[in-house]
Amino acid sequence: MEERARVIILVIDGGGAGASEDASRYGDESSANTLANVARSAGGLQLPNLERLGLGCITRMQGVEAALDPLASWARLRESSNGKDSVTGHWEMMGIHIRNAFPTYPHGFPASIIERFESLIGRPVLGNVVASGTEIIERLGPEHTRTGYPIVYTSADSVFQVAAHENVVSVQTLWKWCEKARAVLVPPNRVNRVIARPFSGTPGAYQRTAGRRDYAVAPPSPSMLERLASAGIPTHAIGKIEDIYCGQGIESGSRTADNIEGLAKTVEWLRAGQRGLCFTNLNDFDSKYGHRRDADGFAKALLMLDDRLTDIVNEMRPDDRLLLTADHGCDPTAPGTDHTREFAPLLDYTPGRKGVGHGTVDSFSQVGMRVLASFGVPPPAQELAV
Repeated sequence: MEERARVIILVIDGGGAGASEDASRYGDESSANTLANVARSAGGLQLPNLERLGLGCITRMQGVEAALDPLASWARLRESSNGKDSVTGHWEMMGIHIRNAFPTYPHGFPASIIERFESLIGRPVLGNVVASGTEIIERLGPEHTRTGYPIVYTSADSVFQVAAHENVVSVQTLWKWCEKARAVLVPPNRVNRVIARPFSGTPGAYQRTAGRRDYAVAPPSPSMLERLASAGIPTHAIGKIEDIYCGQGIESGSRTADNIEGLAKTVEWLRAGQRGLCFTNLNDFDSKYGHRRDADGFAKALLMLDDRLTDIVNEMRPDDRLLLTADHGCDPTAPGTDHTREFAPLLDYTPGRKGVGHGTVDSFSQVGMRVLASFGVPPPAQELAV
């Protein structure tokens, strides 16, 4: 292992590369393709860095050519786990495969769960329905600010989300409430994430703020992250990565307000001469644009990512490795507001190394396997399955 070896993982959260063969089983159409449909909706995108790396070789994107001699190796990854959410996708990247899908609540949470939560926080809740976060905050925000009752909602994913206005309920209190919810949500109601959703503003102009925090189910051990940590490889998490893995196998990390901060912190990590793994999630693609079906916003976020890739690539040393991928799809042109079951793109770039096409490959764990190989850490003898 190179003593100063570095690997960067960039996750385009929700950046799927085409509907999986089993998409219909998850209620998704075969036309789902987050990256391609965003480019089509924009009338074509100019993404020179991503094009040179080989993104156009993975899926057809209007304006993005399939490079004849891409700088990165490329593949389209088939998800093997049962699910299409962030925890499932990220866990699979690090060798944890979900066989039994986390429970979802298309009619809201059982009365027993809500009553237990209400007793722990000392007040009733509003909502308890399936809803878009921005929509339910706009609809119930005035009643929340009048009563102080938190807004509870879910989605097609396995999530228990709690929203509160920062001027009504402090962010710290909201976090404590979510910790209480996490303790309540055990089998058979083992929801994979409790999410704190603070917001600010006034009716008609409510905005979710940067105080979001995710409380995920603890992953089984040892994941590939923990194998790296056991081998003495520093692991640094940027964005919601630390929350997704409950800090297991992560030495240091920082949450971020948006993609701009996430990319800036990634560049800072490189410029600081760190070694080890930097694992960055770019959540705006999913939460701000995918779920809100904002194809234009998603397209602009891709343009910004492509521009900032210049800084990342320029800071890479000859033995550094950049892995760019996604955790699921969230096609902003698809019906509804939920994730889409899609292949994940994989671009694997090391300066000066010739890119190779691998076509469609099974399992998001290809990401973690490449990280282990970079540091000379043996792969696990068998996969972790839950």
